[in-house]
Amino acid sequence: MAANLKYWLLAIALTGSGCGAFCGQSRAAGAAADTRNAKKVFSAVKAPVGQMAPRAIGRYSLGCVAGALKMQANGPGWQVMRLSRNRFWGHPVLLGYLGKLAADSQRLDGSPGILVGDMAQPIGGPLPGTHASHQNGLDVDLWYQPMPDHTLSAKERERTSARSVVNRKTLTVDKSLWTGTQVKLLHRAASYPKVARIFVHPAVKKALCAAAGTDRAWLQKIRPWYGHSDHFHIRLNCPPSTPSCVAQAAVPAGDDGCGKELDYWFRKLRAKPKQPKKPRPPAKPVLVSSLPPECQKLLAATEQAEKVKAAASDR
Repeated sequence: MAANLKYWLLAIALTGSGCGAFCGQSRAAGAAADTRNAKKVFSAVKAPVGQMAPRAIGRYSLGCVAGALKMQANGPGWQVMRLSRNRFWGHPVLLGYLGKLAADSQRLDGSPGILVGDMAQPIGGPLPGTHASHQNGLDVDLWYQPMPDHTLSAKERERTSARSVVNRKTLTVDKSLWTGTQVKLLHRAASYPKVARIFVHPAVKKALCAAAGTDRAWLQKIRPWYGHSDHFHIRLNCPPSTPSCVAQAAVPAGDDGCGKELDYWFRKLRAKPKQPKKPRPPAKPVLVSSLPPECQKLLAATEQAEKVKAAASDR
């Protein structure tokens, strides 16, 4: 009973714009920095603990998210893939955006629906593997391939591969996979003010530039980046009243990205890769102490609450 009471008191302390008095006591003054591998400890969190005011904290590539919500596996116009990764969490603004995008693309564009890939972990933070972003609850990957006409099984969600729409030899989109459906979806995705950037493969950007016609304003937000041949990456602006969120740089005014920037990317793709004179040393792991102090406090509060909850369940 006492353990249960302690757990609920902690949950109440986590409510509000911050995480209560507990956060201020999460590390004693002068205590050693937390040198744990951030990818391991943040991915070990299975769900948010307590009720917290939603906050995107830090940068997209070095941050966390408080008060994240879970994207349901199935909804009107979407299905979430790779459920075993537990990367279907996000700031409520992101979930609202995805619901609207799915509904609008079906109603207005005749879309069969969207397949949702990686979002964020339960409290954000660095993801295992090579993903550098998706840390503060405002990033999401969507697959280029349309949603199938049936509800995918758990096995299908794990084993179905996202298909690349790019021919790597010709550096053009594969016309057998690239249709007007993707153009409409990307146009729709970029049309909302909440969107800061959409990252695509340079070949996809080139195809969009060719298909846009005279309506080109939406192309500004869509920018080439490494990879992104089998999915595109949507990044939302920092929500209002989130001072700890570091905003994405503004889109270049009046530049649709179809000129010099795109030419630069194709020169990079066609250039022969240079062999380094010396082997590159392995990348150093991101430490918990490297993240913003608010993220360190959020992690400490979450881990403590999980311990209290586990102790309560053992009684």
